[in-house]
Amino acid sequence: MARPKPALILSDDERQKLTTWANRPKSTQRLALRARIVLACADETSNKAVASQLGVCAATVGTWRNRFVAQRLDGLVDEPRPGAPRTVTDADVERVVTATLETKPKAATHWSTRGMAQATGMSQSTISRIWRTFELKPHRADTFKLSTDPYFVEKVRDVVGLYLAPPDRAIVLSVDEKSQVQALDRTQPVLPMTPAQVERGTHDYVRHGTTSLFAALDVATGKVIGTCHRRHRHQEFLKFLDHVDATLPREPGVSVHIVLDNYATHKTPAVKRWFVRHPEYHLHFIPTSSSWLNQVERFFAEITEKRIRRGVFKSVHALEQAITEYLAEHNADPKPFAWVADADSILDRIKRVCERTSDSGH
Repeated sequence: MARPKPALILSDDERQKLTTWANRPKSTQRLALRARIVLACADETSNKAVASQLGVCAATVGTWRNRFVAQRLDGLVDEPRPGAPRTVTDADVERVVTATLETKPKAATHWSTRGMAQATGMSQSTISRIWRTFELKPHRADTFKLSTDPYFVEKVRDVVGLYLAPPDRAIVLSVDEKSQVQALDRTQPVLPMTPAQVERGTHDYVRHGTTSLFAALDVATGKVIGTCHRRHRHQEFLKFLDHVDATLPREPGVSVHIVLDNYATHKTPAVKRWFVRHPEYHLHFIPTSSSWLNQVERFFAEITEKRIRRGVFKSVHALEQAITEYLAEHNADPKPFAWVADADSILDRIKRVCERTSDSGH
């Protein structure tokens, strides 16, 4: 006869906890398997039957049955492994974290692992582990700027409303200029990419002049109307507006809403007169220091990354030709940028930033 097995009876709380462990997606697979074994053993006395049902060996089922009977839920959790005792206490960890967040090294702007190790008497690897655990990165810094526009809230709601819910029978254009685009030529030929070797170009370059890209992004379709001009004045902006008016396909009675920044070129008397002569155009100015609100900036980032930054141009004409070719390729299969943030979420985030920085001492 087989050896008698200890009785395994689950309370309601234990069954609920084991079910949670067995079904929770974030549970470790080992703990989830042990919970399923115990739940099966509560309904089945044969270890072989449970093993066949769960696809494990009978010895494994016996181990976790006995462990649960002896220690209940605590028996399913991995026991501490033997090894050397901790040399870094919780107080040491707190001391490093506090020093990293609240102090700076003498005659320096931020801590390094070696500097913090010397200041605290710990090893560099220990400091590195603590920083990784708490996601502390003193070597990195980011930038921000808060707009001081007195009509910031109203302008944000106006522009975001155009993106998320444009008016009926209306076209929304995001307009701006990428000025001072340099035609840069490397001093030596670029070395092409090879296996185990990235593309290489000289760090120095020769300047051949600049151009400015005037662009209007159709928010709904993703198409871009763009032209290049050697100068960046209101005269060139007026030429661009004429080009947009002649190029933009629209039916009679369709209004055009233009999102612009506060650059002085966009507000000269000549420009104002142009819009008076074209009443179907409506202007929406973004807040000062808020270029992130202008969707065409995302297109400028793409053309810079994909075509301009690593390009080699021996003349301004070559640069302008490359930009024109990129525009044609982009408009052959345009894809609009999906704006998902509503005005309330944007304003709430800015509010939280203001609350964190209002008493920062800076």
